Amino acid sequence: MDYQDYVKMGLEGEGRLKLILCGSVEEEKDGKTGVVSVVFATEEKELAREKLQELLEESPENYYMVYSVPLDTDLTELALSLIHISEPTRRTPISY
Repeated sequence: MDYQDYVKMGLEGEGRLKLILCGSVEEEKDGKTGVVSVVFATEEKELAREKLQELLEESPENYYMVYSVPLDTDLTELALSLIHISEPTRRTPISY
């Protein structure tokens, strides 16, 4: 699977809430630290698609992925993985 396949899965998933996560690497004096944060949430699939494209264009040095999650979910218990967004295909424009 490539980056766009994962994006499509996130946008088309059964969960009503679409979360966009950002992964980045911060340089510190002791080395590098990986940081993951939720940067956008919506119930509208098209809005999530547009925002993801906007984020990719604005900050190409970061890694972004969209996930579908049910409402009323404890996010600390949700198993989200950003491993797949490190693929080189992540910079491919998203189009459907």
